[in-house]
Order: sequence, then structure tokens, then C-alpha cells
Amino acid sequence: MDQQAQDTMQAAGLFNLREVGGSGRGRMLVLDRSWVQTGQDPPAGTEVTPDTVITLTAVKYSD
Repeated sequence: MDQQAQDTMQAAGLFNLREVGGSGRGRMLVLDRSWVQTGQDPPAGTEVTPDTVITLTAVKYSD
């Protein structure tokens, strides 16, 4: 997962982050530097409360 995305959200007080692979292969995101964020839900710019679950979707750079 893109570490910068996580850092930005955590700096804004958002810690309920869920990471999912976007390739459909069911892989776990283990090493952040191997993955690039491709999406998130709710979308960037949406106002949320601190307890909102934010799902970050990523794929491996090698995909």
C-alpha cells in the first residue's frame, strides 16, 4: 500500500484503514513498498468521521 496515503490519512486522524488487493488474486498486502494504491472508498475528498472505515485498494507494482 502506498505509505504516503496511509501517512496522510493518519495525520488527519483517520486510523480505521482497511487494505485490499485490487487484482482479484486474494493476496495479502504485506510490504507497503511493493504496492501502489489504485483506489479508496469513500473517495478522496469525502468528509468522514474519525471512526469511518476507509478501504484502500492496491495492486502490486509487478502486476
